[in-house]
Amino acid sequence: MVTSNGYVLDASPARLGYLEPVPQTERDNRDALWSRIRRDGYLYLTNHLDPGVVGSFREHYFSKLAGTGLLSPGSDPAIGTNAPGEVDRGLVREILFGDIVPGAAYEALTSHPAIRGWFQWFLDGEVHLHKRKIIRHIRPGEDGIGTATQAHYDLIYLREGSERVLSMWIPLGDCPVEMGGLTYLEGSHHWAMADERERGEKRPAVSMTADLPGLAEEHNSRWLLANYRAGDVMVHSSYMVHAGSDNVDPDNRIRLSTDIRYQRASEPIDWRWQEHWNYNDGL
Repeated sequence: MVTSNGYVLDASPARLGYLEPVPQTERDNRDALWSRIRRDGYLYLTNHLDPGVVGSFREHYFSKLAGTGLLSPGSDPAIGTNAPGEVDRGLVREILFGDIVPGAAYEALTSHPAIRGWFQWFLDGEVHLHKRKIIRHIRPGEDGIGTATQAHYDLIYLREGSERVLSMWIPLGDCPVEMGGLTYLEGSHHWAMADERERGEKRPAVSMTADLPGLAEEHNSRWLLANYRAGDVMVHSSYMVHAGSDNVDPDNRIRLSTDIRYQRASEPIDWRWQEHWNYNDGL
């Protein structure tokens, strides 16, 4: 059973499915990848990053937060085992926004040659990485409204720049379905783009809904899942509707992920995304 913000997703084949990884035969074919992302709205690139690079950052992140009550006492930070009891949320914010987000380790990860270099190749030119980059950790057992990312598409938060921004979602560690990874609404980029371009319906900068099963029913579509592994990445269109699911990991591991955005440097850039992410930045 998969849930998001407490809503149970319809598990019928008409409402739930799995993401299709890009086959190895297409990985170096830029035209094939563009055809795929235009058709599907996403590229699921398995084993794109060195799992060691991802694992090293996961250990760095949880080591920094070890004194907040987030991790089980004495556990390995690289695993990220959830602790029982309360977490010092103020201290988490202080370390996250004052140390981790602006830190060299995070910059090195998000500008890694396998990421920046790939975008330069795919976009065929100089690229710009938006400085506002988001890291999320989801503890097992969190399942109320607002705990998982609600359904949205990224363009509604990036109105001051190019619509051709590409997002990369990176699971920082293995992330099977039960840990609450990202899920995509199949074909949603087509109707989202049509709403904006043909009908002029620009959605406000708020989530669409927490009711994922209701949204799938409304659009007669499926939510697509994956058992992500460390090193996998997702690249998606700014019109692709996506959301997070709840973490119900039986091994009590915390889900950790980051989402970053690249675009061609020659295109308009949303000025609001050129400062480090902060919990009260208004976006």
